[in-house]
Amino acid sequence: MSIRFAVEPRLVPVAKAARRLHLTVGEFREVRDRLRGEGFPAPCPHTGHYDLVAIDAWLDRRAGLATARPVSVDHDAVIRSRLDALG
Repeated sequence: MSIRFAVEPRLVPVAKAARRLHLTVGEFREVRDRLRGEGFPAPCPHTGHYDLVAIDAWLDRRAGLATARPVSVDHDAVIRSRLDALG
């Protein structure tokens, strides 16, 4: 049976999490506690796998790319202003 659609897993084993950081598994294990001390995401308590999205978000924060907090938007106000702009 062939695979119809490729699936990109979000949760990955330690080897792939290490590779995301360009580390070997051994190197990752050596620095894992220090990374956790800096907010690196913990593995899933059920599978032991790491969340690639959480790793990327952590990397973005460390690089200063995700410093802005989500902004609360008043959707009704946005709609009203757009309708007012139409005349």
